[in-house]
Amino acid sequence: MADAELSPADMTEAAKVRSFDRIDASAFERDVESRYQPAVLRQLVGDWPAVRAARESARTLAEYLAARDNRTPVRAFVGEPGMGGRYFYRPQMDGFNFSVAETLLSNVLSALLDPAQADRSIYMGSTPTRTMLPRFAPENPLQIATDRGGEPRIWIGNSSRVAPHYDESDNIACVVSGSRRFILFPPDQVANLYVGPIDRTVAGQPTSMVDLDRVDFERFPKFREALRHALVADLEPGDAIYIPALWWHAVQANGPLNVLLNYWWSDSPPDAGSPMHALGHALLTMSHLPDDKRRAWRVLFDHYVFRDNGDPAAHIPASARGIVGRTTPEVRKSLRQFLIRTLQSLGG
Repeated sequence: MADAELSPADMTEAAKVRSFDRIDASAFERDVESRYQPAVLRQLVGDWPAVRAARESARTLAEYLAARDNRTPVRAFVGEPGMGGRYFYRPQMDGFNFSVAETLLSNVLSALLDPAQADRSIYMGSTPTRTMLPRFAPENPLQIATDRGGEPRIWIGNSSRVAPHYDESDNIACVVSGSRRFILFPPDQVANLYVGPIDRTVAGQPTSMVDLDRVDFERFPKFREALRHALVADLEPGDAIYIPALWWHAVQANGPLNVLLNYWWSDSPPDAGSPMHALGHALLTMSHLPDDKRRAWRVLFDHYVFRDNGDPAAHIPASARGIVGRTTPEVRKSLRQFLIRTLQSLGG
């Protein structure tokens, strides 16, 4: 049988993400952030006014948000009945199974509360609150995240399913209303997740091609191994989850009005650029090489970039280490200009 059901009940035996109750900033740094592992932070934002409104009713929360809306246009994904809330590619991967509409938050909230539209999938994702709900962050603060440079971004929709994907930044995601299930996979499971295109994605990051609600194990046999390493977290209003950068996570949202706030932050200097740019350049310059030469380049990358042998410049005077040493804004600027000139010289 090609298809096998992977229902929420089937995940009850999966390992649970470790959980912390009412964690403070020092405990977060010591017990959570210092380990490269996801963590559930129970009731981290349970005292938020937005969460209290959600506990009263979906309409109370909608009214709370509408009262703070400055009517800035927003983008929403709209899927028709039959997609089952799974925002993804069309079967032939010649497009996506949803449309994108520019609208107002008030329209999104009205549609989500309208019983006549309950069979439609509506999803407004990753919108900075400062652009549309400027009063939200001061009223609902999360200092653990903002102290690290995280900016609150809001996600609003009804029930939805998002395929396993990763973020380049560390992340705290906070459930305001509805419930959410996160199914997480360590970064080393990438070969077992059957990742789709990295240059034409559903919402910015590469995603697994596996439908977790109906896994085709004949097409994706290695996904069984990924499931052996899966972690599961179920979150209710007020709960949050910390997801380290590059951990794969699928997200299942439930409820007619599901609201989540998330905060991303990065360890890298803001002018350093994305490692995805380096990956793209490596695909361009190295992926086609013969096996022995790719292995030789891997040795160089392991030595200089991943520092498997320690500091590769320890034997060089600090003043002469150049880009192999600790980078500075000046060094990063010089390197960017060099790369730009080099790429421009290739033409095309």
